[in-house]
Amino acid sequence: MPYLQRRAVAGSFIFKFPDDDTTKKPQVALFRRSGKVRTYQHKYAPVSGSVEEIDTNPLATAWRELKEETTLTDTSLRLFRQGKPYSFVDESVGREWIINPFSFVLKSENEGGRGEAGIQLDWEHEGYEWFDPDVINESDAFQGVPRILESFRRVWFNIDLGEEAGRILGDGLIALQKDHESGPHELASNALGIFIEVIKKLGTGSREVWWKNARSAAWHLWKNGRESIGAPILSVMVSSLAIIEEKLPRDDPSLGGSIDGIVQALIHYSQQRQSVVSKVGGSLDGFLTTHFSDTETLKILTLSSSSTITCGITHVLRNRKTPLDIRVLESRPLFEGTKTAGAIASFAHSNSIITDITVYTDASVGAAAKDIDVVIVGADMIDKLGNVSNKTGSLPAVLVAKHVSPGVKIIALFEKEKVLPFEPPIQEDNSPQDVVQAWGGSGQSKDSRTRVTVKNVSSEWVSSNLVDHYVTEDGATTGYGIAEWAKNVRKGADRFFTDL
Repeated sequence: MPYLQRRAVAGSFIFKFPDDDTTKKPQVALFRRSGKVRTYQHKYAPVSGSVEEIDTNPLATAWRELKEETTLTDTSLRLFRQGKPYSFVDESVGREWIINPFSFVLKSENEGGRGEAGIQLDWEHEGYEWFDPDVINESDAFQGVPRILESFRRVWFNIDLGEEAGRILGDGLIALQKDHESGPHELASNALGIFIEVIKKLGTGSREVWWKNARSAAWHLWKNGRESIGAPILSVMVSSLAIIEEKLPRDDPSLGGSIDGIVQALIHYSQQRQSVVSKVGGSLDGFLTTHFSDTETLKILTLSSSSTITCGITHVLRNRKTPLDIRVLESRPLFEGTKTAGAIASFAHSNSIITDITVYTDASVGAAAKDIDVVIVGADMIDKLGNVSNKTGSLPAVLVAKHVSPGVKIIALFEKEKVLPFEPPIQEDNSPQDVVQAWGGSGQSKDSRTRVTVKNVSSEWVSSNLVDHYVTEDGATTGYGIAEWAKNVRKGADRFFTDL
């Protein structure tokens, strides 16, 4: 076999939806490669380019190539889906290709973009056309680059899942992407509900095809729901696939009546998950009882809106004999902390418990942290080294608390399913409009010569060396315990997703 050059590329499909309605069938743009490029001249392709050392990841490559080849940026496009990478050999050009597929939605003027007017091609393309997704194929007559359908089906999964299952999954992904109210545990519950509905609609003609499609749907829920806080979605999908694997007939190539049993088993698993948050709350109660039994008034600082933290503090309120002094940062720009304070206050009132609850502005964290005993932070994600990703404001709260109250203990409170065994994804920014609305103004500068950029960074990392204790549904654990859990999830993910 001749020497093959190994080349990783990002390929980006651009969709446009009628009337900006993602429930309707889109068209997809394919670009005719020019005669000046090295390979596949005059063939239809997504916008493609090699992953370079300057790129932090293949998605960065995709954005860079889109800008270079079409002038489109994030003002004109939004990321729609990523597809699972794959590789193939093309000896005719002496290459082994590693393909990283992505898809983007072209923003219309109503969405702040320029629509097709924003597409300006460079020398690498001689034109582009819009296609119905159903007509894309790998025949010579279609004149696409090699494996164009394989790349496309990885971002347009209706081809494999079928229209009904594909629609349910697609609508579900959009709902997850737009959900900035639910915490990671609730988001994973929603993802499981979507997965169950998809399972019900998958074609059952072949056990092998059905199983691959189920695994593909699970992968997309993890990667294309809210990957930045998707660690629990990954854990839930791995657990769900393990349940399905147990229920699948082993010797029968058809599925028979297995689907009903699979669905019921998944519903039972979903119901079991609801008790996990309460178990974490019980673990916190036990931990604080053990370590702070002699504290006359236990002073706790927390932030954000976390069902896990709320449940934990209400457990402590119910059982602790000595007073609590609970301090909550407001957590701008959506003021989630005030929701936590309200929920705790409501619980205390309903149970005739007298306690002190104080809401502090984020900027006054120094005052909030004075003389406290414990900072409790939740977790959107914990990496395999024990670093904690949580709502922006967590790191300042921890650092300031350690400065003004040197004896303070930092507790990370979370469900084990939030441990991520892979490299963390790029953390997302939320809409700047959330910040502007919190100001009660337009946020626009009256001077057109002055550019004011508003950033709404949604989460940040608290290093493991700042965390004194990790508390989960199984009680207190260590960095070693986190690493072991990550290893188990990684094994499941590799087993179910590697060959997709």
